[in-house]
Amino acid sequence: MSWGFLSDLSGVNKYSTGIGRIWVAVVVMFRLLVYIVAAESIWKYEHDEFECNIKQPGCENVCFDHFFPVSHTRLWALQLIMVSTPSLLVVFHVAYRENREKHRNQKLCKSLGEIDGGLLYAYLTSLILKTGLEIVFLVLFYKLYNGFKVPRIVKCDMRPCPNTVDCYISKPTEKMIFLYFLVATSCLCIVLNLSELSYLIFKYSMKCYLKRYIKKRQ
Repeated sequence: MSWGFLSDLSGVNKYSTGIGRIWVAVVVMFRLLVYIVAAESIWKYEHDEFECNIKQPGCENVCFDHFFPVSHTRLWALQLIMVSTPSLLVVFHVAYRENREKHRNQKLCKSLGEIDGGLLYAYLTSLILKTGLEIVFLVLFYKLYNGFKVPRIVKCDMRPCPNTVDCYISKPTEKMIFLYFLVATSCLCIVLNLSELSYLIFKYSMKCYLKRYIKKRQ
C-alpha cells in the first residue's frame, strides 16, 4: 500500500478537514503498521504455545477454541478493513462528480467546508458508519474475551477434558499491552470521527443560518 492510495481511500486527498488527515495518520502509523510489524508475530504461534496440564486428546484444542473463538489478530485485521470501507463512499462520490463536472467544464470545490449536497452527505455518512463500526468491534472484543484482558491461566472443564484443567497462555503480559493499545487507538479514532462530524455539522449549520439571515436582511 502507498500513502497516496490510503489518502484517496480515506477521502482526505482534497476534500477533508485536518481532523480527517489526523485520522488517516493514526490508522496507518498506529494501527496498520503496528499490526503488520508487531502484533502478527506475537500471536503467530498462539495455538502451538497454548498448553494445558493434561494430555487428553482433543482437550487442549477444545479449550483453546472456547477461550479464543476468534484470533485477536484476525479480528483486528477485520476491524481495520471494515472501518476503512465506508470511506469508499466518498471516493466513489468524488469520482462520480469529477466525471460529471468534466463534461460541464466545472470544478469541485477545494475544501469540504465549501461543498453542499451529495459530497458533504456522503462524507458525513462515512463518518457515522466508521464510528458505529469502531464501537461494534470494541463491544465484540469485550464480549468474546470477557473484557480487555489476557489471563495467565484459564480453567477449562469442556469435554473431552475428564475434569477441570489449567491451561496456560503464552506471553499474556505482552498480548495484553497490545490489546490495550488496540483499544486506545480505536477510542482515539472514535473521538476523531465524532470531532470531525460535530465540526462539519456545526460549520454547515452556521453556513445555512448565515444564508437565511442575509436573505432576511436583504
